[in-house]
Order: sequence, then C-alpha cells, then structure tokens
Amino acid sequence: MRMISVGKKLFLGCATLLMLNLLSGCYGGSGSSGSMEPIKEDSLSQVTTMVESYGDIELPLEMILEPEKSMAMRTDSFQGGIHIYRGRVQIASLRDYIIASMRNHKWKLVGEASYKNVMLAFTKPNRTCMVVLSEDSTGVLGKTQANFYVTVDVAAANRLNPFGEPVTQ
Repeated sequence: MRMISVGKKLFLGCATLLMLNLLSGCYGGSGSSGSMEPIKEDSLSQVTTMVESYGDIELPLEMILEPEKSMAMRTDSFQGGIHIYRGRVQIASLRDYIIASMRNHKWKLVGEASYKNVMLAFTKPNRTCMVVLSEDSTGVLGKTQANFYVTVDVAAANRLNPFGEPVTQ
C-alpha cells in the first residue's frame, strides 16, 4: 500500500474545495433565490454596424470601413456611393449574414453570382445595393473584403423629377 504525504493530501483537499467553489458559482448563483434576471438591452454590446448612413444595411462588427477606398455622393435627387469594408470573417458566413440581414430590412435578393468572388444584388423601392465579397489571396487567415455599391433615388422617393420639381399625375 502506498502512502500519500501530508503535503499532497493538503493540496488535493484545497484543489477539491476550489473546484466545488467554482462549480457552485456556475450552478446556483450567489445566494440569490436562484432566479435569473433578464439582461437589459442597454447593457449588451453592439454586434452590428450600419453601412454608412443608410440605416438598413448591416454588417458584423468585425467588418471595418476603409474610408480611403470609399466614396459617397449626395444631391437633392440622388444618394449613393461605394463603401469598402474589410475584416476577418469567412466569406460564406458573411454572405449568409448579409442575405439574412437584408431580408430582415425588407430588401429583395434579385441576383447572386459566385465563382471566386460572390456578388449579391438587392433592390427596394427607389434603392439598389450590389455587394461584391472577395478574399485576400492569403486564404483562411486573410481578410474578407465587402464592396457595397448603393444607390438611392431620392427624387423618386419624394415624387420629384430630376430638377426637384413635384411630379404631377
């Protein structure tokens, strides 16, 4: 029969108590009635970002705007631009995310093409959005780029002609 030294017994006892303490913290809460309180919305961290000022085109937070490669235009009758985002996101999951998000914001997917890159085309009354997704040549550890080509026909939305005059019917 093998004898365990006093030091090893003390170590095993402390380790057991530590494990029980950790497990009880995960199990029952800290002396409360055991009910879980709901998380308040304002305490949650943001998980999406909006593409420029459109308000209905979202991306995951991992995608970051590259302002030096992007441009936008606003006139009385037109709003649009090319917005370039990059981030460490798999191209397939980003594609799925964009399609689901656009559907949630009432965009209609009217076309999709893919080979090496993925192109998605969406429409909404008086709006169009084309998205081209591509990966860096570095592969899995590289970054994915999302190019957004967005147009908003402000005149049509406000029923104005290209000169800003009301359209009569």
